Amino acid sequence: MIELLYLASAVAFIVGLKRLGGPKTARSGNRIAAAGMLVALVVALVDADIVNWATVAAGLVVGTIIGAWGAIRVQMTAMPQMVAVFNGLGGIASALVAAIAVLEADLSVLPAQTTLTILISTLIGAVTFTGSFVAFAKLQGLIGGNPIVFSGQQVVNASLLVVALGAGVLVMADSNPDVYWILGAVALIIGVMAVIPIGGADMPVVISLLNSFSGLAAASAGFVFENNALIIGGALVGAAGLILTIQMTRAMNRSLANVLFAGFGGGDAVFGSGEMSTKPVKRATAEDAAIALGYAESVMVVPGYGLAVAQAQHATRKLATALEDRGITVYYGIHPVAGRMPGHMNVLLAEADVPYEQLLDLEQADPRLPQTDVVLILGANDVVNPSARDDSSSPIYGMPIFNVDRAGTVIVVKRSLSPGFAGIDNPLFYNDNTLMFFADAKDALEQTLAALRDV
Repeated sequence: MIELLYLASAVAFIVGLKRLGGPKTARSGNRIAAAGMLVALVVALVDADIVNWATVAAGLVVGTIIGAWGAIRVQMTAMPQMVAVFNGLGGIASALVAAIAVLEADLSVLPAQTTLTILISTLIGAVTFTGSFVAFAKLQGLIGGNPIVFSGQQVVNASLLVVALGAGVLVMADSNPDVYWILGAVALIIGVMAVIPIGGADMPVVISLLNSFSGLAAASAGFVFENNALIIGGALVGAAGLILTIQMTRAMNRSLANVLFAGFGGGDAVFGSGEMSTKPVKRATAEDAAIALGYAESVMVVPGYGLAVAQAQHATRKLATALEDRGITVYYGIHPVAGRMPGHMNVLLAEADVPYEQLLDLEQADPRLPQTDVVLILGANDVVNPSARDDSSSPIYGMPIFNVDRAGTVIVVKRSLSPGFAGIDNPLFYNDNTLMFFADAKDALEQTLAALRDV
């Protein structure tokens, strides 16, 4: 019965993960995977005779309260930070499982493969824990988003890794538990040192990679205690996190090595990390935007992190509905790295009941731009920057973008001319067919909607 329940939980993980791949099935997929984890957790505790049913129930109640409180309180703009915290806690949980095995067992009598999995779980789990919380601190603004670098940093990091691996070899050789604790301490330092030189602009990629690490640490912990559900669940998380990391780097036309070691970008998508431009632009008012939109036949909305910060998804939907009532075709171009995580914009717009059929990915939306009358950019920056197409010296050169400058008119809703994640200026802002509407996205949309009634 225990093995059957573990098998059922593993199937729930796989089915849940599959259903997370589509917006219409994502919620049910999340529930299915959560139910599978609940089954696996309860079976593991009861099978090991660690706690009684009362303790299990108490843990579920406390965990549910904490989880529900956190889910309700967290803003959509802070979702990446929440994921970072989850990754960190998952990593340290796996490391603690390995540490408990060291405390309760004699390393000298453990099979070599068990000792190796203990070391792997400790190393990856500890790195994931501290690295994730550094990423959280950067995204949350607790520490600066700019890369923290110093002379000889790569040498220091390499030396720390050599020390950790050397400690692991010594543990395998003479089963000395004291050396094991040295490995754990060094691994915690490696997590910090590995993430501080990465710019805040790349923290979403780092979080995705650390998510993969947390899965690998969990799978290793599963091998320690021969728990099949933990092995399968950890392997799924590890593989999914790695696939997402690769997809994100491809969407930015960059390698993972470049993300980890280039110190790219600053990290504030609203106010930017570079100097604000003083070049002349065509400023627009709500009335100007309303006239351009009201007389268009087709409108493409390109949302970015500025929309999320302003919580402007409902205002976007209201304006789109008003345009559609006039017979204007409205659709949305969603870039893979718009916002701070893949799917960030999709979830925000789904909250406002935007039809899924109107959400177009880069490959679907970009070919339509030459025939689009007006593009409305809401807080997006780097994903519409022509430098990625035209300037070979630009740090984002080669990154797939929306070629919005090929549309009839471009309206950019933005708080200022400050650069975005990449910390570079955007030539789009100074084009003849671009109107700059400087305002909070939600305020701008509400003003435009009011003005549209008079058009």
